[in-house]
Amino acid sequence: MPALWLGLLATGFEGSARAAVLARLRSVILAGLVPPGAPINVDDVADRLLISRVPVREALRTLITEGLVEHEERGGFSVCHVTRDELSELYTVREALERAALRAAVERATADDDAAVRRAYDDLTSSIDAHDGRGHQRGSKAFHFAMVRACGMRRLVGTLEQAWNLTLPAQPMAYLSPRGRRALHEEHRAMAEAFAARDTDGLLTLSALHYRRNQHIVRDLPEDSRLRPD
Repeated sequence: MPALWLGLLATGFEGSARAAVLARLRSVILAGLVPPGAPINVDDVADRLLISRVPVREALRTLITEGLVEHEERGGFSVCHVTRDELSELYTVREALERAALRAAVERATADDDAAVRRAYDDLTSSIDAHDGRGHQRGSKAFHFAMVRACGMRRLVGTLEQAWNLTLPAQPMAYLSPRGRRALHEEHRAMAEAFAARDTDGLLTLSALHYRRNQHIVRDLPEDSRLRPD
C-alpha cells in the first residue's frame, strides 16, 4: 500500500520531470511531512506523478548528495535520520556559519533587509500564536535567513542552508512546549532589534545564547530521530 504522504505530492507540471519531482520530494522532506527513516518507493512516486521511474531515481540521487535521502543496501531509498549527537554537531556547524554570515550581514544590510526581517518575524509570530509546530520550524529558518542573506555571500549562505536542511526532517521544534517556543521567540525579537540597530557585537552575543538554548533542546531529544512526535 502506498505511503499516505505520497498524497501530498501535487500532480501535473510543466518542464523537466526530474526538476519537478526533485522539488516536490525535497519540499515534503524539509517540511517534516515524511519522517526520518521512512522508505521512498520509486514506483509509488512515479505512479503518483504519472512519470517514469528514471526522473524519480535521478531526483533521489540528488537528494542523497544533499544528505536528505539514504540508499539502502537492497537498493531502496529512505529519508535520512540522524542521531542526537549528529544533530548536536549540525547545530554547531550552523552556529559557526551563521556567525560569519551575520557579521558581514550587519555591515551590508539595507532598509529592504530590515523590512524582510520584520516580515519574517511577524510570520513566525503568527505560527507560534497558532501553535503550528511545523510552521514554527519553517518560520524560524525564514527569520534567520532574512538576516544572513544580507551578507551577500552566496556560497556561505548556501552552505549554511545545506547544514540547516539536514536538521529539518527530525523537526526538533516539535518537542517544544508553548513556553519553550515563546522563550526562543523572545530571543528572535532581541536579535531582530540588534540587527536593525546594526549592533554587531550585540547580535553575535544573542546568536550565541540562542544556539546554546537550541543545544539544550537537542540534548533532551530521543536518541533516535525516527521517534519524532507528529
